[in-house]
Amino acid sequence: MMSGRTLSAMAVVAGVVLAMTDMSPAQVPAPPPPGVAPQTPSELTANDLRGREYTGPRVDAPRGLDGKPDLSGYWRPLREAGKPTGNLGKDEPAFVLPFSETGRRAVLYSQNHTIDPEALCVLGGIPRHNGSGLPFEILHTPKRLATLYFYNTHRWVSIDETQRHPQNPDPRYFGHALAHWEGEALVIETVGLRDSSRDRIWLDENGNPTSDETRVTERWTRPDFHHLTLQMTVTDLKYYTRPFTFTRTWVAGDPGQGLTEYACNENNIDAAHIGPGAGAIGPDGNRGYGYQDLNLPANPPGPEKYGL
Repeated sequence: MMSGRTLSAMAVVAGVVLAMTDMSPAQVPAPPPPGVAPQTPSELTANDLRGREYTGPRVDAPRGLDGKPDLSGYWRPLREAGKPTGNLGKDEPAFVLPFSETGRRAVLYSQNHTIDPEALCVLGGIPRHNGSGLPFEILHTPKRLATLYFYNTHRWVSIDETQRHPQNPDPRYFGHALAHWEGEALVIETVGLRDSSRDRIWLDENGNPTSDETRVTERWTRPDFHHLTLQMTVTDLKYYTRPFTFTRTWVAGDPGQGLTEYACNENNIDAAHIGPGAGAIGPDGNRGYGYQDLNLPANPPGPEKYGL
């Protein structure tokens, strides 16, 4: 049985990155000097998906016309030793989120009955994209933030303290997001998300559930040119007993790097054969194969088993 992650990874590798190059810290460049044109994307042999920590001299973060840090750039994720990738419970005990009883039933149902939405080319949404192992690109102006993801997916966020979230908003994969500045941190508040019990949406790569009551608070900072950091708090008292926090750091891509065109549904030949769930999740909190005692049941029970 192929997991959604397996298909997604195969599609990305085959359709976007034909050759990956690993760079040592010394090879991660500082921004080009004034007057020197950066590389263009056409000159790159590949987009490196994984970030490598920058160890060169510190370079101040650029600033926009409003004097605030400019978050624009192509950002590659840094891995944390001993922490799972794509699991929003990476900072929780045993890498397991604090499920409510409804949440426990929901995650069992998700693992046994729902196919990874991203493997079917459905939008991953928020907060899932923040936990992804893939890079992304940001285009930032004083009034608007655009985040561009693989699968040609984008997210728009208005930066305006005078706006308010709509009452009873239509559910969306990326919800309804508004941003404001708190000092050097751009704070994004998102409501109006879809619910795993009826929609094709997962909280993260591990198939954890998210509900229409979820509120996501993101604090984005750019402490220097080469780093972008996130502190994200997810509040969903339908599926979890308390709010939980997820932190992450990305490193700037090489000059000239950025996203390229990618059609998720092109040559997605195995979509009709993908089984449910995220695949076995091991004791290290990562999804994947190799944990024989965690295999999905051969005959999953119906949704009535979980009271959903």
